[in-house]
Amino acid sequence: MTNLGVGIIGCGNISTAYLTLAPLFRGLEMRAVADINAEAVAARAGEFGVRAYTVDELLDADDIDVIVNLTIPDAHFSVSAAILEAGKHVYSEKPFVLSLDKGEALHKLAAGRGLRVGSAPDTFLGGSHQQARALIDGDAIGRITSGTAHVMSRGMEAWHPNPGFFFQPGGGPVLDLGPYYITNLVQLLGPVRRVAALSSAAFHTRTIGTGPLAGQAVPVNTPTTIHALLEFVSGASITFSSSWDVSAHRHAPMELYGTGGSLFVPDPNFFGGALEMAGGDRVIRPVEAWQHPFGIPNEEKDGVWRANYRVAGLADMAAAIAQGRPHRCSLELALHVIDVMTSILKSGEAGAFVDLSTTCDRPEVLLPEEAASLLRAAP
Repeated sequence: MTNLGVGIIGCGNISTAYLTLAPLFRGLEMRAVADINAEAVAARAGEFGVRAYTVDELLDADDIDVIVNLTIPDAHFSVSAAILEAGKHVYSEKPFVLSLDKGEALHKLAAGRGLRVGSAPDTFLGGSHQQARALIDGDAIGRITSGTAHVMSRGMEAWHPNPGFFFQPGGGPVLDLGPYYITNLVQLLGPVRRVAALSSAAFHTRTIGTGPLAGQAVPVNTPTTIHALLEFVSGASITFSSSWDVSAHRHAPMELYGTGGSLFVPDPNFFGGALEMAGGDRVIRPVEAWQHPFGIPNEEKDGVWRANYRVAGLADMAAAIAQGRPHRCSLELALHVIDVMTSILKSGEAGAFVDLSTTCDRPEVLLPEEAASLLRAAP
């Protein structure tokens, strides 16, 4: 497979992960980075041995086939549109847009030019989540009827040096962390039919706790606690709670209840983690992990080893382009997830159920053999 030339727009913290992990994968060659901050571009280019460009230079580069959009969420649409207009494929960090109409505009633009749009998160391609998918598809716990998903904390102002945008419209826990959870639910259960939600914010301001802005107060202009009910086309109903107003809790990240048992899925913010399952005897037991390459721990942080294969979605898109097949982190999947999340926020404001206007197919399961084919060598 011929390598796709890859460029990055946005040289913030997340660019380090992409540049570090891209060499693990076939079909990709990181060649250049760009940003409106020239110092950030020079630093990242020097660190990873790639070319430093202005944004316009990167858009015009003949050897760049796909550009990864790592700008702030509010800029995702305009930057992705410019990439498509330059005749290049796009892979965007989540959320790839902040409204359904902008997502549909990108869909029309990409289709008209025969280009691909992919979007994070790709953590659902991790070994644990794909094994959960295989168990569900294999009827291990029967038909899924209900479940829960929780992502709750005190937020990020204590550790993030510039967290203000997280607390403005377009931010908040649903749009920031919801993509991991809702994308995983959709790949496990299929599309969502309608949602209902209650929303609130515990604080009017947040105080930055670190960095040069420490001590400054940032206003909170978006809900920071959302409790939602998701009704899936399959008939399953899932309770989804996301909050930055919780000091501590004991809720599991994701539990799915079927007619023949229960499945306990690890945090979809990560590629790996322990699966547990209970059958008809109602005894919860560990599930023996299958040998999936995207479940093997490869990164240590704070004494904990985790599986981190960010860029897997981009590598799958590169392979899909070469093979003429759909890619798993597709625009259609991302657009449906945006529809779910924005409908949750709309329901929180209106106090009523909101019907989804989009749908999507579940992405194909990523079995261990195909996952291994995306890697240059075994991890």
